[in-house]
Amino acid sequence: MQAKPLIRPLGRRRTFSRRRGGIKLKLPAEHIAHLARLSLSEREKVTFSAQLGSILEYVKKLNELDTAGIEPTSHVLEVNNVMREDMLRTSLPLDAALSNAPDRSGNFFRVPKIIE
Repeated sequence: MQAKPLIRPLGRRRTFSRRRGGIKLKLPAEHIAHLARLSLSEREKVTFSAQLGSILEYVKKLNELDTAGIEPTSHVLEVNNVMREDMLRTSLPLDAALSNAPDRSGNFFRVPKIIE
C-alpha cells in the first residue's frame, strides 16, 4: 500500500507563468493555507492573497536592482560592541545580597523544587 502524500498536487493549476523580464508567482490562497496548516475564511483568503501579492511585487522590484558591485552584509549599519573596562571591585556583602530574599537557608537563596 502506497503512503498518501502530505501535500496534494495542484492539478491543472499553474503555479508559475512567464512574463516579460521575469516570473510572476501565482499561488492559490487554499494551497498556501494548506501548506501553513491554517484554516482560513473566504474573507481572510482574499485579504491574505492581496497582501502576499503586494509583497511579491515588492520583491520583484528589489530583484530589478543592480547589485553586482555591492558586497553582501549581515547588518545595514556598522556594528560595534560597547565594552567597559574590567575593574576590580568588592562584591556585595552576603547579608545585603540576601536581605530581600523571600526565603533563605543559611547563606543561600531557597527556591521551590522544580524537579519531581
